[in-house]
Amino acid sequence: MTAAITIMRAKVDGDHIMSAERAGVLFNQRGGGSHRITVALIAAFLMVAVFTIDTFTEIEGAIAVLYVIVLLLSSEVLTRMGLLLALAGCIFLTILSYFLTHGPDPDLQTFIRLAVSLAALTITMALLLRNDAFRDELIARNAEIRESEARYRSIFDGARVALWERDYSQLRTHLMGLKASGVSDLEEHARRHPEVIDDCIGLLRTVAANEAARELLGTTSAGKVSNSMVHFIAAGDQTFLHVMNAIFNGQSYFEGKGTITTDSGEIKQVLLSISFPEDIAAFNRVVVGMVDITQREMTEAALVEARAEFAKASKAATIGALSASLAHELNQPLGAIAVNAQTLLRWLDRDPPDLSAIRRSAERIIRDGQRASDIIHNTRNLLTQQESKAEWIDLATLIDETHSLVEHDLKRDGITVTVRPGEGVPRVKSVRVEIQQVMINLMTNAIQAINGAKCPVREIVVEIQPVDGMVGVSVKDSGPGISPEGMEKLFTPFYTTKAEGLGMGLSICRSTLESRGGKLDGFNHPDGGAVFKMTLPIEDPHL
Repeated sequence: MTAAITIMRAKVDGDHIMSAERAGVLFNQRGGGSHRITVALIAAFLMVAVFTIDTFTEIEGAIAVLYVIVLLLSSEVLTRMGLLLALAGCIFLTILSYFLTHGPDPDLQTFIRLAVSLAALTITMALLLRNDAFRDELIARNAEIRESEARYRSIFDGARVALWERDYSQLRTHLMGLKASGVSDLEEHARRHPEVIDDCIGLLRTVAANEAARELLGTTSAGKVSNSMVHFIAAGDQTFLHVMNAIFNGQSYFEGKGTITTDSGEIKQVLLSISFPEDIAAFNRVVVGMVDITQREMTEAALVEARAEFAKASKAATIGALSASLAHELNQPLGAIAVNAQTLLRWLDRDPPDLSAIRRSAERIIRDGQRASDIIHNTRNLLTQQESKAEWIDLATLIDETHSLVEHDLKRDGITVTVRPGEGVPRVKSVRVEIQQVMINLMTNAIQAINGAKCPVREIVVEIQPVDGMVGVSVKDSGPGISPEGMEKLFTPFYTTKAEGLGMGLSICRSTLESRGGKLDGFNHPDGGAVFKMTLPIEDPHL
């Protein structure tokens, strides 16, 4: 019994649902249910009334045209399918009335009235369907606009960038009025009339602001911000004048840095961006974006200050390095001057004095003094950033000169020098004193390495060879070679294996060559001993 009742209820509910679905096909959802029923009853009554008048009265005329009123009323409550059915009903009643009143042999006038009525119904129906299509399209567009507005509002409110909607219409009208009155340079006009900026700020109105904007300004009044921006623009800030100038000149976009004052009086630096609409009417809702860059600006200022301090420290370090370089480079020529002066005195003490030997010692003193002067002059050029004088150098001749400069040390320690110039070695264009100082350092290091190890073979071999469009000069000694620890720190400043060394020689040599487009490498020879190879460009690209 219970099951039967359940089945009967399900059938009733199903019939009700199917009836509702069929009704939904015919009736639209505009208006309330009672309204739709009332309009439908009135339309049905009019349809019956028109049919009755057209069929059972003697009135001559196109009474059936009044079915148009039925269609117009039905369009308020029926869907397109319902309207088509209503049209079919009106046409059926019109034709039925025609045959009932005029029989099988109608005259021409009654036929014309029938045609006019049917044409009126058809045209009305076409217009109603077109109107319904337009209405559906309008509803769809309105729905899209509402959806777009909802998306925009969601993005606007949820963005972590401070955003405002501001009314710039009054400000633009005022600025265009200034332009019409003959003002051509707004910034110059504002300098002559400073009060114009405050007047223009007062014309701005805030329409809406998101949470990030309220946080930026420090506003705590129940999520509201002041309509006016007068209290938030920092005194003396010129950014708003630039914004005014952008509107004055018809620019479509403005971006710049500005300063604002929060509710608590804190000064913040912001990056301001405004996109101005092409439609003048849209100036009543212009979106303004601000990004707080206070920390970034403070970091950049600190970085600039740190760079300035670093530049001072770097300059001090450079002067220190040059001082060490001078001490290292001048040691050899000054030592040679002292030795030659002592030799000159010994020749003077002879009886009679050996004038020829005295002259040679004096010439060597002059030569070494000139070399010391050249070193100081070259270092001074580095400090003043002046270009040193370059010249074409025959490396074989330069090595012979270097040999003569260290000849005293070579003879004292019993070391021979063998020079092996290659064939077709071109001259190089560089600074002679720099290349010569590198050669002196390399040969002096070779002499000290041979002496320190007390090697039985005491020889230095200098080779000159062209290398891939450059010229290579290698200095090989017969010493113990470079230790693994020394190989890792070979060109490190202040690293030395000598008790009285500064550890600057090789570092200075490499820096000197690299500044002229060359390089310096050090390695051990397979047959023993160390090799230092300098590679020079044929023409210095830095000169």
